[in-house]
Amino acid sequence: MLAELVSSALGLALYLNTLSADFCYDDSRAIKTNQDLLPETPWTHIFYNDFWGTLLTHSGSHKSYRPLCTLSFRLNHAVGGLDPWSYHLVNVLLHAAVTGVFTSFSKTLLGDGCWTFMAGLLFASHPIHTEAVAGIVGRADVGASLFFLLSLLCYIKHCSTRGSSARTWGWFLGTGLCAGCSMLWKEQGVTVLAVSAVYDVFVFHRLKVKQILPAICKRKNLSLFLSISLLTFWGTSLLGARLYWMGNKPPSFSNSDNPAADSDSLLARTLTFFYLPTKNLWLLLCPDTLSFDWSMDAVPLLRTVCDWRNLHTVAFYTGLLLLAYYGLKSPGVERECNGKVVTNGKQNANGHSCHSDGEYRNSESKPSLAAKAENGIKNNAAQRSPLPSTENIVVLSLSLLIIPFVPATNLFFYVGFVIAERVLYIPSMGFCLLVTVGARALYVKVQKRFLKSLIFYATATLIVFYGLKTAIRNGDWQNEEMLYRSGIKVNPAKAWGNLGNVLKSQSKISEAESAYRNALYYRSNMADMLYNLGLLLQENSRFAEALHYYKLAIGSRPTLASAYLNTGIILMNQGKTEEARRTFLKCSEIPDENLKDPHAHKSSVTSCLYNLGKLYHEQGHYEDALSVYKEAIQKMPRQFAPQSLYNMMGEAYMRLSKLPEAEHWYMESLRSKTDHIPAHLTYGKLLALTGRKSEAEKFFLKAIELDPTKGNCYMHYGQFLLEEARLIEAAEMAKKAAELDSTEFDVVFSAAHMLRQASLNEAAEKYYDLAARLRPNWSGTKPTVSLSIRRL
Repeated sequence: MLAELVSSALGLALYLNTLSADFCYDDSRAIKTNQDLLPETPWTHIFYNDFWGTLLTHSGSHKSYRPLCTLSFRLNHAVGGLDPWSYHLVNVLLHAAVTGVFTSFSKTLLGDGCWTFMAGLLFASHPIHTEAVAGIVGRADVGASLFFLLSLLCYIKHCSTRGSSARTWGWFLGTGLCAGCSMLWKEQGVTVLAVSAVYDVFVFHRLKVKQILPAICKRKNLSLFLSISLLTFWGTSLLGARLYWMGNKPPSFSNSDNPAADSDSLLARTLTFFYLPTKNLWLLLCPDTLSFDWSMDAVPLLRTVCDWRNLHTVAFYTGLLLLAYYGLKSPGVERECNGKVVTNGKQNANGHSCHSDGEYRNSESKPSLAAKAENGIKNNAAQRSPLPSTENIVVLSLSLLIIPFVPATNLFFYVGFVIAERVLYIPSMGFCLLVTVGARALYVKVQKRFLKSLIFYATATLIVFYGLKTAIRNGDWQNEEMLYRSGIKVNPAKAWGNLGNVLKSQSKISEAESAYRNALYYRSNMADMLYNLGLLLQENSRFAEALHYYKLAIGSRPTLASAYLNTGIILMNQGKTEEARRTFLKCSEIPDENLKDPHAHKSSVTSCLYNLGKLYHEQGHYEDALSVYKEAIQKMPRQFAPQSLYNMMGEAYMRLSKLPEAEHWYMESLRSKTDHIPAHLTYGKLLALTGRKSEAEKFFLKAIELDPTKGNCYMHYGQFLLEEARLIEAAEMAKKAAELDSTEFDVVFSAAHMLRQASLNEAAEKYYDLAARLRPNWSGTKPTVSLSIRRL
């Protein structure tokens, strides 16, 4: 129990510095903008939507069905809202729990001694876990790992009690339930059933490859056959249900997500897919260079057999085959041990080990040290549960390393990434066991005490270095700026682009522009970066350049609705109304099939329709405006804020003198957002028009109370007072409006007019003069002050 507690404590301590971290990278979409976390969203939606909140059967869904993880996010949201501290705390506690359970699992293989302790500490400190623990969305991998281990431990109990206790099937039921829960945390969790089968065949029954079929055919091994059959049936059922629930279709991904999958060259695809496991193993061995994202060109394609990286591939698979041969080699010379037949010094009954002659000699010469190193405990006759042999542990470790990684290999279906560090969370268990059992085997084999100490302390030093790297890497996950800067070396295009977004949010405009241009230098066809650069230029009134980048973005991705939206807004503001109208119409006709984020797309389409209706409204085509507004309401997604759209519906009905309908939509606008200032002003105008003067005045005053810095609010109230012949009060409101909006011609000119109506001619002259300076070439009648509706 001490080993479990110490390992968990180390896992907890190493990640305490993540508790002060912010939301980073994928956390935004999975948590901050995920509607499934909100209390007003029925919790049952979690079981019909993917991890990102998109309907599973939608063509653009990621198909990542992880309802238990999403449910944990929702509970976090219910308790702490969007405070990242509570989310990080749950991740760290889960990692500590997984570390403790992994150490307990290691004890069943290595015994209750120093090597179990080493395995637990190695897992607790491994830097490959930083993305899964420090990144909140990595909770899916950590949660899946917890139930993965619980399922495996239940199956180990099932094997040890099979044939001797009725409780054995209770343990098997626990295996199945935990495997299902693991899969509902993350898809790869279902692979625990295959690992359990490997344990039963190669560790518990200690069968070699040639012995499997004969052993299953023997009547005395019917229990083994039944267990494996049930594992197969349950695994097939889970996978079948999973495939059915996601619409019987695999997900689709963009070229940048997995360039090898999109390559036209069979040779390039084959060589790259064979190489990627090699790269993943190197990250486990030497996690020196880590990145938040390995997509795009982070791992260049292997296009020819002359690529030197193919040597790494050959070395990797050669080593893998040698390890597999070592663990699965056919039986050699049989001999007796404790009255039972053993092979190569290993007892083949009950899955318990009997040491080879060399191991016994070591145990006799150094009973307290060598035996402890080989078995993890003192070798004595009273030991209740003899341990598996080194070969058995190697087989199980390889299965833990390989089988959970198989879904990420592109072998059965293409995945949406090149490398994902968090996917290695479960396979790292197999890696940690391999390193530990390898160190233990070397420790036993060498004779000199100096070499034994060297091996032991080298393993301990590796743990220290891993722990230091983990603590340092956690610092990169403190905020998005640090995270993206750390990824420039690996994936410059994605890192510079995301860094540009962060710098822009910090109002570092020139630095943000430089970051966007750096991203486009490395990958010139990134639609998102072209759009982001265009948006930055638009917000800084560089409209011609902005239009250029929006057109490039549309050329790169014709379905990018937000680029159409902003293009139309610029054209409309430039007076190119016909071009703007065509742009808005084209945007409204873009379907949302096969789009990565259909919710964001629908929001942009709704905004396009809103602006198209506004264009018709300004041209006096109120019926056309209403038709477009109604279409916008039909296409509006759940997360869209509709108050401005409803308010403009009311405005259109007002212009058509349909006052009851106008009042209905004004009220809808205020219901959707009770502090929406434009709706207070327009509804106040309607109330004044229908003779409800006292109610109207309350709405005007409420608008001023909501934002005392808006001159528009004072101007509308002033107009109301002017119509009520309260001239002095109207003049005061006009002066206040002109002081706040001294650069708005309509406001200043109307203020001058109201002051003249109140016979305050000197003040009126002052504002007429200011209006003349604002628009020197204007000549005409008094302008009508219109309500400015901000773009959605």
